[in-house]
Formats: sequence, structure tokens, C-alpha cells
Amino acid sequence: MNRMLLWICLAASVVGASIAFGSELHDGWDRLLGKHVRGGLVDYQGFKADEAMLDTYLELLDRTDPHTLSSDGRLALYLNAYNAYTVKLILDHFKEGVPPPSIRDIGGLFKGPWDMEIVHIGGRTYTLDNIEHDIIRVEFDEPRIHMAVNCASISCPPLLAQAYREEYLESQLEEATRAFLDDPDRNYLAGDTLYVSRIFKWYGEDFADDPVQFFRKHAGEDLRRGLEAGKEQITVKYLSYDWSLNDISTQ
Repeated sequence: MNRMLLWICLAASVVGASIAFGSELHDGWDRLLGKHVRGGLVDYQGFKADEAMLDTYLELLDRTDPHTLSSDGRLALYLNAYNAYTVKLILDHFKEGVPPPSIRDIGGLFKGPWDMEIVHIGGRTYTLDNIEHDIIRVEFDEPRIHMAVNCASISCPPLLAQAYREEYLESQLEEATRAFLDDPDRNYLAGDTLYVSRIFKWYGEDFADDPVQFFRKHAGEDLRRGLEAGKEQITVKYLSYDWSLNDISTQ
């Protein structure tokens, strides 16, 4: 009986430590985002000055086994990892003290920025495409992730100025999604035509090939009211995509 009680106590302590670790895992990334992201734009020079802090966070991700986390914990980890390694990719390609004009300037003819094996999680190596397409989109039935991953470009959904957290994930995804849908620089309704980001074309299957219904569910009240007034008359057109770096110093 005493031995059984000892095992129970040990198991409880391990679980408690795991939960505490999970809640603190993204603290460093959260501080960096709060310091260097404003209005969805990124201060890459500031990140460069704090690159050692970013590296410490990335090393922590590499020591974390996602399978020890809950479903929301894993999704939060993958979203943060995608965004943090994207920032790191930009920092790694500074030239003469400045970041590249576009993330698409990184890489070569046969291997672009999303095909480079730069992501390290749980002792395994991935590309950014692996994280987005082979893990997040496969394991999680959640179209709002497209508003949470950031491709370091002006037309991307803005980078949230806080880390995604297991305990706040639902509200954070909804916040990021609504902010993107209601941004007239990225999506807007003109008459009976809904002009939307090309994200809804590239990943149409994730939105059931019906961006209007997605907007009706997740957009702000004014935009939803306009869509309801249009009923079945709404047509969709896709906007061009600006791949310029989302650098606060150039905007």
C-alpha cells in the first residue's frame, strides 16, 4: 500500500510539473512579441538585437515533445514555432544590417524559404511547410490557423503581439481571425462583391470552398450585416498579394 501511494504521489508530481512547464513554455516568445510587434508589423531590428533571447526560446522548443501536451497545447506550440522560426529565418538573412525586402528573396531556384529545414521541435527537424501542411492542417480541423501563422509579408494576417497559449487558444484564434477579416486593406465588401485575401483561394478546401460562410461566422458585426443583406447575391473576388516584408521600419 505504501509503495502504491508513493507511485501515485510521484505520478501526480510529474503531471503537475508538466502542466506548469506547458504554461510557461512560451513566456520568452511572448515577451519578444510584446516588445517587437506593433499593429501587426514587426521590428526586425529589435528582434535582431534580442536574437539570443529568441534562440533560447527556439532551443526550448527543440527540447519539448509535443506529444506530452494536450491538443490545444500542441496547436499553440506549432503556431508559435512557425511564427518564431519565420522571424529567425528573416534574422538569418540580414545583409549589411538590414532584413531582406521579402521572404521570397530567401532561398534558391529549387528550395524556397518554406522548404528549408530550419525548424527544430522535440529533437526532430522540419521545414515551415512541414509544420503548416503536414502537421497543423492534417492534425487539427481548424481553418482559423491560416489567420494565426504569419509568412512575414504585408498581405499576411498580422502577427499577434502575444504568444498563443493553450488556455487562451480559442479566444486568441477568434481575435486573430476577426482582426484579419475586418481589415479593409486585406478583405472588404463593396456592393454585392466580397473582396478577399488570396489565402481563401490557396486553401479553399479548408474553408469548404465558401469564404462567404466563413466571413458570416467569424467577421465583425458590420461586415456580417452587409453579407446577410446580400444573401445569395454575394460574389467573391480574390485580391492580389503583397509579399513585401512586414517590417515596421519600411511602413
